Amino acid sequence: MQIRAIYRGARISAFKCREVTREIQGLPVAAALDLLTFTARKAARLVEKTLKSAIANAENNNRLRADKLVVQEAVVGEGPTFKRFQPKARGSAGPIRKRTSHIRIILTDEIEIKPKRQAKPATSRKKSKSPASKSPKSKAPKAVESAPAANTESTAVETSAAEETTSTQE
Repeated sequence: MQIRAIYRGARISAFKCREVTREIQGLPVAAALDLLTFTARKAARLVEKTLKSAIANAENNNRLRADKLVVQEAVVGEGPTFKRFQPKARGSAGPIRKRTSHIRIILTDEIEIKPKRQAKPATSRKKSKSPASKSPKSKAPKAVESAPAANTESTAVETSAAEETTSTQE
């Protein structure tokens, strides 16, 4: 059975509210309420209010238990936009759009609540290292060593040329 609750004309943009409703889709009602309680956003308070209304509809109208319910769908649509104007320079006006939204939550008892996956013990996981990955340090010094070797020949030539010029000047 599907139970729904709609909050029309919520004073928040649909874009901001969708971010919160995406997180609760498919969750059991208790988990969704916990998530919304600890989410620090205005949209979370509005979605939580709608979710509690849907739970109350399920318990009172359809005699369903809240622990068996799952959030099947949480949708936010755009509502009417209030248009206001802000005075700007040289007598002009800039538009302000105060957006509203409609929050719709559908609960169902037909979806089975799946238990959380249990984590595997950390001891069973072993990272295998290949021989190439063990010696990245040995590759770096070789490249560094070869570069100065080429420079030493050119510096030797430069120093010998500098010595010749100093000896001729004396």
